[in-house]
Amino acid sequence: MAETVLTNTGLDRFLELLDGRPEHRDPAFRRAAEVVLGLLSLRGADRAGGLPEPTPELVRRLLVEDLPAFVHVAPGELAGYRAVVGELAGRFDDGLRERIAAVVEESAGDFERAMADPGNLTWYRWYASLLRTVGTDLADAEDVRRRIGALDGAPLPDGVLRADLMGRTALADTVLAEAVARAYVRDAEEPSAAGPLLTDHAVAEGVGRVAAALLDRWTAAGLADQLAGAYARFAPGPDDFPHLVLADALLDEHMDYYGDPSIPVPPPVAAEPVAGPAAADDVERDADALLGAVEELAEEEHEPYGGEAPHLLYALYQRGCAADSVARRAAEYEDWTVDPALEDVPVTVPEGATGAYVTPPVPELVRLLGSTGLGEDDRARLERPARELAAVADRLAATGLVLRSGDAFGLTPRGAATVRYLLRARRVAAPTTAEAVAWPAAELVAAAARWPHAPAARVLAAWLHARGDTADAWTELLAALGSVHAHAAEGADVRALFGLLDTATAPPGALRGALRDPVVGAHALDALRARGEEADPVQVPASARALHLLDRLPGKKGPLESRRAAFDAAAAEWPGGSAALVRMMAEADRHGTERVLGPLGIRLP
Repeated sequence: MAETVLTNTGLDRFLELLDGRPEHRDPAFRRAAEVVLGLLSLRGADRAGGLPEPTPELVRRLLVEDLPAFVHVAPGELAGYRAVVGELAGRFDDGLRERIAAVVEESAGDFERAMADPGNLTWYRWYASLLRTVGTDLADAEDVRRRIGALDGAPLPDGVLRADLMGRTALADTVLAEAVARAYVRDAEEPSAAGPLLTDHAVAEGVGRVAAALLDRWTAAGLADQLAGAYARFAPGPDDFPHLVLADALLDEHMDYYGDPSIPVPPPVAAEPVAGPAAADDVERDADALLGAVEELAEEEHEPYGGEAPHLLYALYQRGCAADSVARRAAEYEDWTVDPALEDVPVTVPEGATGAYVTPPVPELVRLLGSTGLGEDDRARLERPARELAAVADRLAATGLVLRSGDAFGLTPRGAATVRYLLRARRVAAPTTAEAVAWPAAELVAAAARWPHAPAARVLAAWLHARGDTADAWTELLAALGSVHAHAAEGADVRALFGLLDTATAPPGALRGALRDPVVGAHALDALRARGEEADPVQVPASARALHLLDRLPGKKGPLESRRAAFDAAAAEWPGGSAALVRMMAEADRHGTERVLGPLGIRLP
């Protein structure tokens, strides 16, 4: 029991000082008092006066960090913990009481969110909540032992992985053990007038045992022993998740691509759903198998591309799981010039293409790479690296999670689900199409602007279809492409999404409404004219016309002379000439204008 482990927390005196109101005699309030005083004492609150003195810093940490990490609290009992903090602060001077009251009020929302956040669950808190739902007396270790077996196979909350609970539990165990050790050392070095918090006998049994005893009291009696013994399979630890090494490698890849785990990767074309304990076990086994293949490939005999396996897996997923070309990928590794517009273009997976890898013929290489000057000598030079890369794909394909058919390779539906699981295990945003379709238009556009065009077009179409392709849905999406993201850092990428929409089927009213948009108005005008419909160009703002011209310039592709000629031709027809055009472009999208016009020697105002 915690009260026999943590001594001199002032619990008995605190309860005696209360006015005896019924709510103060409630067992839930007494439990809250024990937890609050115990945690504040562990964290170093001054106990010289007989009660742990709360400080604003300690109280905020208690509410938003410690309670959500160590303590199971029924939703209806959360207010009791804030009440205990308030009553405790009331035993000190008025200034402290007021400061603590302010912190409790400011932290109330964060406290409730943290306690309800599935991402903060540990195995102890999760099983305590399940035991409560089946009527277990959480203070009775024997009742806990009798009932815990019935929880075998209990599904986790939506969106929560077993790896999440394992990681959170390992962190909570470490943090609590460190707090216990520090408290013991602190008392030894600076003894409190109230007496020691931990007895020598308790610490002699081990800091881990002390922490386990506290968790039992704060979650369910005897639970730590059950999860470490007869029911250890209910709470797997770090050794049960070797594949998290691969998850770390994929996180590194994501950071290289996007720099932030909260920036989502495109949803896969198809991924086998992962739901329920059995499915979770399957995807974890697949992840282990994939890790085994990756580690084998990283051995020296699989050079030069064996170490690239994590990158290949991530790159395939980042394409929306559309198949890629072995030859094109090998050409990129060999620093060949590949047309940027073709890098992410999906390739067709041929049926029944078995046997040794064969480099595509020259015409196909030209199509894949966008280089017209290729010949048989080039194909011969590419043969060795392409075969070596195909060998890597074949080793990954042996797991059943990757396919390689002819020159095409990609993730199978199981492979897509496995890579998605590994990304989510490291908190990388990896939505399904259904999840992405549920986003607001502005959120979807911000994400899709960073994706390859094929998955972006697919998800944008799905978003519109899910809303019946109505005029309202189109209007919302076009506004997000235009004025909503008018000052996006990569505005050109956002505007490029317009070209991925099937505007031939768009409600004409939505396109006409977009004519006045200061960003995509000219794009809407083009779409209406392509449909053979009349549209008033006078409605299109000058900024939209300037951006439309900017987006049609060749950018960094092609000789400087031809790029400058394209700009000069556009400027010749602009009212006020090139200076006025550059000024309008810069006002509408300075970053994009600098990127396109800077190499041409054109200075922005």
